[in-house]
Amino acid sequence: MPKSKRNRVVALTKTRKKGFDLKRRLYDEVRSCADTYAHAFVFSVSNMRNNKLKDLRLEWKHSRFFFGKNKVMSAALGRTPAEEYKENIHLLSKKIKQNIGVLFTNQSQAEVVAFFGSFKDPSFAKPGFVAPLDIELEEGPQEQFSHSMDPQLRQLGLPVSLKKGIINLDTDFTVCRQGDALTPEQCRILKLFQQPIANFTVSLHCMWSASGEFLELDAMEDGDDDEDDDDES
Repeated sequence: MPKSKRNRVVALTKTRKKGFDLKRRLYDEVRSCADTYAHAFVFSVSNMRNNKLKDLRLEWKHSRFFFGKNKVMSAALGRTPAEEYKENIHLLSKKIKQNIGVLFTNQSQAEVVAFFGSFKDPSFAKPGFVAPLDIELEEGPQEQFSHSMDPQLRQLGLPVSLKKGIINLDTDFTVCRQGDALTPEQCRILKLFQQPIANFTVSLHCMWSASGEFLELDAMEDGDDDEDDDDES
């Protein structure tokens, strides 16, 4: 009788977890970027969409974006002066927490700040997003939908009916009011009716340079606001 493969003994010392290999690769890539690029920026994203971040990566293919695995990134850069991989980079490492990413680039501080200061990519809202305006749908035929969508639209609470095989909105319908925290149903309606009322944006929080300089960009923005107020007064 052949031996069962289930009874085979495997030495654990010869196995490596895939997760460990991925973390080690990320750790090495982050350090390599710290060696290669002149600047590193910590950033956060509003209305995160993976496809939007992918498009941004393609547009900025001269640079490197890291998003996720905060503990690995932080460990690679060093969390304390004694552990830091580069001079003062532990100050940037301390900012890597929650939904934070790191951008490594050779673009100047002025170029990066200017680009992301004006960067805004329309996006469909997610549940919980606060509506910035009222959205009204006008009654009448909705020829963009096939007749098979009728049950789904009814389930979302829309006053629709089929007339000669065409979906009709029987009355004007208010999807949301300004200040509403959107429900999943409202988000679904906005997407079906092609109403991207949110914006995918990137906020820069701090910058580290290969020279060892570290700069809090949040503090700069607050300072700029104060100066504007002084000018107005």
